[in-house]
Amino acid sequence: MPTPKTRSAAYRRFLAKLIKARTDAGLNQREAARRLRKTQSFVSRCETGDRRVDIVELQAFARIYRKTVQDFLP
Repeated sequence: MPTPKTRSAAYRRFLAKLIKARTDAGLNQREAARRLRKTQSFVSRCETGDRRVDIVELQAFARIYRKTVQDFLP
């Protein structure tokens, strides 16, 4: 598992965008998880970088946050 020091700067920026999109959508992790049909720990692990987000998952996040996938890219 990557630590904050070993994650790339680009991935850290992605994580910040992921968290901001959730908060801008007015959702807490539990509500985001419910909409994704996942656990709250899944959302938490994605946001901390403990779990990498794949493109299919990113599409699901974008949908519930009313964003496009491109909004999360550099």
